[in-house]
Amino acid sequence: MDDYARELGARLRHMRQQQGLSLHQVEQRSGGTWKAVVVGSYERADRHVTAARLAELASFYGVAVSQLLPGPAPIVKERHRRTLRLNLGRLSSLADSDDRARPLVRYARTIQEQRADYNGRVLTLRERDLTALATVYDCSPDAFAAELVDWGVSLEGTDATM
Repeated sequence: MDDYARELGARLRHMRQQQGLSLHQVEQRSGGTWKAVVVGSYERADRHVTAARLAELASFYGVAVSQLLPGPAPIVKERHRRTLRLNLGRLSSLADSDDRARPLVRYARTIQEQRADYNGRVLTLRERDLTALATVYDCSPDAFAAELVDWGVSLEGTDATM
């Protein structure tokens, strides 16, 4: 159990440092909920943290509890990865007439640069791209995908070939 507590403490310290916080800053930002001496004692494994307090600390850091727990990373079940194909010609035309499309155009160009994919006709957005863009457009990935269909730039559900 001591090795487990030390590893847990090391993960807690790593998370705090990764967020650029000192122990004193944790106390300040938490409004005194997290005393520097207590968090430090958890990190040094001088004091055991309860599951409830660990969940609260994970919430304070903005991470899942599983990110703090020692051991192998949790197994994530493989699932179907959603993709969506964009008609880049239509997207470029849309950007000229609709300011709302400009962030999507910039994002698509960035993806093309990263992938060195300059066919200029079709670009596949991966699931994480849809999630990021949905965040930019302040909607869910499904709502954003529907908006792309409404804009006429999505090739999903069409028979269009490029």
